[in-house]
Amino acid sequence: MNANTLLAGLVAAASVGLAGCDVQKTQEGDVTLPKYEVAKKEDGNVTVPKYDVTAPDVKVTQKETEVTVPKITTEKETIKVPSVDVKTGQEKAREEGK
Repeated sequence: MNANTLLAGLVAAASVGLAGCDVQKTQEGDVTLPKYEVAKKEDGNVTVPKYDVTAPDVKVTQKETEVTVPKITTEKETIKVPSVDVKTGQEKAREEGK
């Protein structure tokens, strides 16, 4: 149980860390795509098939029945959980004077 709690805390910290990033463009990009020439050789013809579908009738009802249900009790226990402090990219930039 403690490993699951720790794993959940780490995943939450990682997602918060990614959301708090400050992104600034430092260089323009350039993309040159290759040029292609395409020539039509013949006309095409497409006939899409047709279907007649008869859907089934579905009836949803309820009925009462008895089942054995386990009784669960809980108790309080003190455990250690991760604590995360996150500074966003903007906060770091302000501290560094950028």
